[in-house]
Amino acid sequence: MYRTLISAACCALLALSSPSLRAETAAPVSGIDLKTLDPAVSPKVDFYGYVNGVWARNTEIPADKSTWGTYVELREIAQGQLRALFDDTVKHPGKSGSDTRKIADLYTSYMNEKARNAAGFKPLKAELASVAALKDKQDLPALFAALQRSGIQTPFSAGVAPDAQDPERYTINVSQSGLGLPDRDYYLKDDDAKLKAVRDKYLKHVEAMLAMSGDKQAAAHAAQVLDIETRLAAVQWTRVQMRDPVKSYNRVDLDKFAALAPAFDWNAYFAAAGYAAKESSAVVRQPSFLTGFSETVAAVPLDAWKSYLNWRIVESYASYLDSAAVKERFAFEGTTLRGVPQSEPLWQLALKFTDGALGDAVGKKYVAMYLPPETRPRVMAMFDNFVASFRDGIEHLDWMSAETKKEAQLKLAALKPKIAYPDKWRDYSAMKTQPKDLVANVRAARAWSRQNNFDKLGKPVDRDEWSMTPQTVNASYSPALNSITIPAAILQPPFFNVKAEDAVNYGLLGITFGHEISHAFDDSGSQYDAKGRLRNWWTPADRTAFKARAAGLVKQYGAYSPVPGYHINGELTLGENIGDNSGLSLTYKAYQRSLGGKPSPVIDGLTGEQRLYIGFAQKWRAKLRPEAAIAQIKSDPHSPGEFRAKGTVMNQPGFYEAFDIKPGDPMYLPPEQRVLMW
Repeated sequence: MYRTLISAACCALLALSSPSLRAETAAPVSGIDLKTLDPAVSPKVDFYGYVNGVWARNTEIPADKSTWGTYVELREIAQGQLRALFDDTVKHPGKSGSDTRKIADLYTSYMNEKARNAAGFKPLKAELASVAALKDKQDLPALFAALQRSGIQTPFSAGVAPDAQDPERYTINVSQSGLGLPDRDYYLKDDDAKLKAVRDKYLKHVEAMLAMSGDKQAAAHAAQVLDIETRLAAVQWTRVQMRDPVKSYNRVDLDKFAALAPAFDWNAYFAAAGYAAKESSAVVRQPSFLTGFSETVAAVPLDAWKSYLNWRIVESYASYLDSAAVKERFAFEGTTLRGVPQSEPLWQLALKFTDGALGDAVGKKYVAMYLPPETRPRVMAMFDNFVASFRDGIEHLDWMSAETKKEAQLKLAALKPKIAYPDKWRDYSAMKTQPKDLVANVRAARAWSRQNNFDKLGKPVDRDEWSMTPQTVNASYSPALNSITIPAAILQPPFFNVKAEDAVNYGLLGITFGHEISHAFDDSGSQYDAKGRLRNWWTPADRTAFKARAAGLVKQYGAYSPVPGYHINGELTLGENIGDNSGLSLTYKAYQRSLGGKPSPVIDGLTGEQRLYIGFAQKWRAKLRPEAAIAQIKSDPHSPGEFRAKGTVMNQPGFYEAFDIKPGDPMYLPPEQRVLMW
């Protein structure tokens, strides 16, 4: 079954790249899911409702999901493939120390509820004892470093990444952290009844979990936790502020951190974390937060910090403890925050944990089982078509000078595609696993990840490294590496339809190419040059013109309200909205290029252009629970699917032509209000 799905995707890829093959096969079909089209809704009135109305009326969100739609459907397919892979691995785990044995150990230890229930909270004894042993706030830095090595959240995070000012070397990044709720607004918006209700339930949740760990004063200690997190939230940067890569780049010598945040012993922290032995400076993402954090360290007594750190430990491991802890955590994280009434099945949770810990080991097997070797070169051919179309688009921009166009072309030419799977797999030989001890395996996986990140310091940047695994249903762009990643898992239905001609496949999968390429030129990505260096390569006039167009998208999406009383944050979602709008424009151009000057075929009464836009809207069909929608609006840079579909097409000239949209139609935007970035 699963091999058939992948083979179907590959056949579709072949159809995309080979006009002669299309001519030799049977008459193509549209690939549109005609059953979801609502004949009672005109595309001129509500394009999303026209495309997905029947689906929306007849679809219920599964009890164990916060959302349901095309993306989630594909993730379920990929997880079904992984389950078959894991079942086979558990039956044939191989020799001790092998990647297959590690996969089997992590998966079976997660599934072993009997052992987890017998252990209860005992596996956390060492970490909780380290907090109890604190004698003075001067001991906090060393403990923070130790907890971070175990993947436990502290008020700030520190990690290694390419240096935005020198992308050939790695640097340390220090960033704000430390909250248990999705966004600072949950702590600070007292005038929002829904957010305040969540905060009140969070306090009870912290109390319940601390009590389970043996805390006899759980209620008082939970109040201390909420107080510290509220203080941290008050000094955190907003998500919009964090999107500015220039303001977020502040290099500070390690011995100057004391001036920025004097109440915390940074020398002790950097020494304990091992950074002082390798680097003399670090990049601070939010300097004012560190100052506010320092004030919190000074103002809050040690006893409260102990409560906070105990909570961070308990919360970090709650998913891996006994059934009571897992149930309590899901009641808050799943039901309260996202409105999900029922947890996912145990096998799915075990799969996600194992996949997250041993992503490349799993990915290597996934590719071998489900991806024919000819897939990647065929996708590369499709990618080249998109690059060629973008190159032409840059040259025809009427608002950009020749000087800036030259720089944009250099960046596009240097853009590196990472398709299907990496050429080099991560080495997990240093990770030691056990067949029955889940928490020990969690620690081993986290320690390996932390060490793998730390070991990059002092080495040249690996520009071929992947940030995703092949089995991930997603895609990404890295401004520091100037590369896009298109994993193998999305190269299959429903993003590809083996029976469909090109148009719908461009609208479903092709938009992913267009979207990720466009991220190199969105409001944030456009501030990095061809080598991934944070550098202004724009003329002042061109940058001003770009910002004016971007402001139009901010205004457009800010008017959308997925949940009554909650509007999309147009500034937070700007980068993704540029990716969608520029990406769809690019997809249309790439499809026209594929036609070779011929008119698109009419199938099922729909032109190719109509099928492309319908496919795009089908890709973003989704239903969200209200709680999940609010959390997304507050914390996610992506707009909800309905508005990604509807808002994007309203800016596309091709859409107006394809569906004969005229002034007075609800889907009509006057030309002066349409935003065309690239």
